[in-house]
Amino acid sequence: MNKYYQSYILSNGLRIVYKPSTSNVSYCGFFVNAGTRDEDSDEYGMAHFVEHMLFKGTAKRRSRHIINRMENVGGELNAYTNKEETVIYSVFLEEHLQRATELLTDLVFHSQFPEKEIIKEIDVVIDEIHSYEDSPSELIFDDFENLLFNNSQLGHNILGTVDTLESFTTEKVRTFVKSHYLPASMVFFFNGKTDIKRVIYLIEKYCGDICPISSDYRRIQVPNISEPINEVISKKTSQVHALIGGRSYSLQDPKRKVLHLLNNILGGPGMNSRLNLELREKRGYVYNVESSATAYSDTGMFSIYFGSDKKHSDHCIDLIYKELKNLREKKLTFSQINAAKKQLIGQIGVASDNNEYMSLSSGKTFFHYNHINSPDETYHKINAITAEQLLEVANDIFDEKNLFRLIYH
Repeated sequence: MNKYYQSYILSNGLRIVYKPSTSNVSYCGFFVNAGTRDEDSDEYGMAHFVEHMLFKGTAKRRSRHIINRMENVGGELNAYTNKEETVIYSVFLEEHLQRATELLTDLVFHSQFPEKEIIKEIDVVIDEIHSYEDSPSELIFDDFENLLFNNSQLGHNILGTVDTLESFTTEKVRTFVKSHYLPASMVFFFNGKTDIKRVIYLIEKYCGDICPISSDYRRIQVPNISEPINEVISKKTSQVHALIGGRSYSLQDPKRKVLHLLNNILGGPGMNSRLNLELREKRGYVYNVESSATAYSDTGMFSIYFGSDKKHSDHCIDLIYKELKNLREKKLTFSQINAAKKQLIGQIGVASDNNEYMSLSSGKTFFHYNHINSPDETYHKINAITAEQLLEVANDIFDEKNLFRLIYH
């Protein structure tokens, strides 16, 4: 038995992952295999819209009862949607586990999606879209993914479009849920000090009678790679916003961990990242510059973002390409690699002190891998990374001829 976590599978295929904790605060919820990339073109925005609608009424609860159920005991109820998952979860004192479990299963498996609530929520999400469009530093990431992934299901905006939203009905929402909200396509995660036997008992009590339903569901395959594109879009902004990047590694590719370390060196959250030192600290060209590596089940994306005054934007791009070239051509020294590993391990350790973050991270990891590494396993894999691996990944991902570029000017 793994001492770091335990798992269990119900007869209907629902997976349970349990992580013990000494805290009186517990976390639990569902990871559902339904994200933006599972939508047909006439459903764009559906996964996110369903997440909203889960709070609007079940067979036995109205929306105000749902809101008050955990709030009345000081707990929280949250949800979010991304490209590959919908997550709904609760944070509460240990004594309220049964309350949280019953509520979450009611929302996930017994929501009704009444037409009058759909009409109201469409307007709410449209307002969310308009608000998002007024934030170029956020909008550019969606436009870039559309560029990188050829306007595919994987590329399009999580919120959807006004046209698709206005076509949503109770029937369309229920059809999507019926195809994707299946026990065998979910993980229930728990982090707390309640005994695992109690957790399993409650999940079986509230979810055990949910029958597995056969479905022709399958995730849309990743789009073919296109030739790199450099695009400039005119925007009425006081700054230039820019993204440079390309395809990278999937969740299943072991090189992803090497890229994670390399990305941390280049433009990770540390103030001592190379891009932050060159563009902000040394020259004062930017307030914010960062790089990121996002992994999906079968592909990934690497990107560098910055916002700057228009007179500095070309200099920023030149400096970014210079740093990418340095990482492609100059092997990192032992001391540089050792320092980078120590920093990344420290960041992971600090993040692990945030129980909500770690609960969600563990749930996501088990959802994709059916396994969760212990901290020691994670640190060992980081420490095993070599200079040769870093150089190989840098040449694979940071090659300028494969990079896309999008600029809001």
